[in-house]
Amino acid sequence: MIVGGRIDAVEGKKNKDEQIKGLSINISLDDVRVKGEDVEIVYTYTADYAEGVGQLKIKGTLFAKEDKKQAKELADAWKKDKKVPQDYANGLLTTINYSGSANGTLVARVVNLSPPLVPPRLQLGTKKK
Repeated sequence: MIVGGRIDAVEGKKNKDEQIKGLSINISLDDVRVKGEDVEIVYTYTADYAEGVGQLKIKGTLFAKEDKKQAKELADAWKKDKKVPQDYANGLLTTINYSGSANGTLVARVVNLSPPLVPPRLQLGTKKK
């Protein structure tokens, strides 16, 4: 379970004064450190504005407490493939994306870019009776 986090570095730059035609979000896990039940996940959140208009980059660390079995699985997966298990990655990426969007909004305002918010994908379904 993620129990906290911190932002370690922020960078924002606007290269062109043009209309923004697209946004690409990239989240990379840079390191996973496990000590007993304590887990640290170092990440980089990057928002690239299409056609070289600008870029936001946020580096941070998330802190988690996991049971010994989960912590060992994380450590083993990272050591072997530089990945985390899929079921763990889903919550992790959601947390990083939320933090990146919220904090990136502040940075984007300073350099006069639009916020790095990606609208959720909506899907129509049928109403069950």
